[in-house]
Amino acid sequence: MKAKSPLDRQIQSLFPLALASVLVIGTARLVLDNLRSYKSNAFRLHSDPAGREHRVPMLVLPEDRIKDECNIFEGRWVWDNVSYPLYREDQCPYLVKQVTCLKNGRPDSMYQNWRWQPNGCNLPSFDPLMMLEMIRNKRLMFVGDSIQRAQFDSMVCLVQSVIPEGKRLLRRVPPRKIFTIKDYNASIEYYWAPFIVESISDHATNHTVHKRLVKLDSVTNHSKYWEGVDVLVFESYVWWMLKPLINATYGSRDNVQEYNVTDAYRLALETWANWLESSIDPQKQKVFFMSMSPTHLWSWEWRPGSDGNCFSESYPIQGPYWGSGSNLEIIKIVHHALQQLKINVTLLNITQMSEFRKDAHTSVFTERKGKLLTKEQRSDPKTFGDCIHWCLPGLPDAWNEILYTYLLKDHRTIL
Repeated sequence: MKAKSPLDRQIQSLFPLALASVLVIGTARLVLDNLRSYKSNAFRLHSDPAGREHRVPMLVLPEDRIKDECNIFEGRWVWDNVSYPLYREDQCPYLVKQVTCLKNGRPDSMYQNWRWQPNGCNLPSFDPLMMLEMIRNKRLMFVGDSIQRAQFDSMVCLVQSVIPEGKRLLRRVPPRKIFTIKDYNASIEYYWAPFIVESISDHATNHTVHKRLVKLDSVTNHSKYWEGVDVLVFESYVWWMLKPLINATYGSRDNVQEYNVTDAYRLALETWANWLESSIDPQKQKVFFMSMSPTHLWSWEWRPGSDGNCFSESYPIQGPYWGSGSNLEIIKIVHHALQQLKINVTLLNITQMSEFRKDAHTSVFTERKGKLLTKEQRSDPKTFGDCIHWCLPGLPDAWNEILYTYLLKDHRTIL
């Protein structure tokens, strides 16, 4: 076995401390322009003289259906301050303080103006009305930790501006957040499950990453909320990575043992996969799994000789880059689990595209334990900078553009 270098050992020893310090934080103008110009591809509601509403179908254009041969996860970030951001921070009333970086004092907004450009094709433009049409009479649920909650928040902001006031409602029903769209009989939901399987951290607000005990063989308490959901998007990673060992049970609830994190993660995904195969109807339901969201805790990884983190970064990383916070063994476990499944689960492999975005984290422009960082805390970004979570508008919007692309690819208009 190859001996670890002093730098490798230093990174390994520092990662849990840095991760724990920021995980505590975890406890649309252009859309309107498109609507005015009648360029939306979704069904539109029109009233006849009698006041009845009917839908006029606008078919998905062939160029908006991504080709199988195009890997949309390989590409680059392109500056685009004309089309992006897809919504404005101050125009989405559903954003929480954790992610409103501009409102919280971030001096630059360039992180909002980058568009993901795949190498071999183009992503279709996000159309909020088409997104709503695709979930008409359906439920879309994001399942995971605070990273996944940000993707839920992003999706709500991407569509909310085209929904009339009084026709939309956000409810907090722990461990869920539910955004309902009355005219579409649809909902966009979030469910807190940081390990996917059950754990002592499953309370929506009263939890801590420092005390982890995972039930590797059970999703029963969670899955009753997942039953029958039309589109499920799962994610679980960062809560596993505090330390290389984790307390867990498998079988007897009284037999607590220390597991290597990768072994525990593998067992957890097997439990999740067993539930999928016994409960999902692939003819009616779609399932996605998000790959890991990367961290940018040490600037020396992309700028040798420096001694900072993601604070004060304004541009994406150019060229090849893979940070130490993204565990390759976990990626192999995910790929193997999905390959063994008897039903189709689409992997949204967002890790590499997100690795480039050292500029997009909340850093010191966020909250801790429900309160915005103080001036003194902001002056110490090495201690208080959050280089795990992301500003909104920002990177999670691109993740949802990719989710939208996959949904659009399979969407069939019923005339």
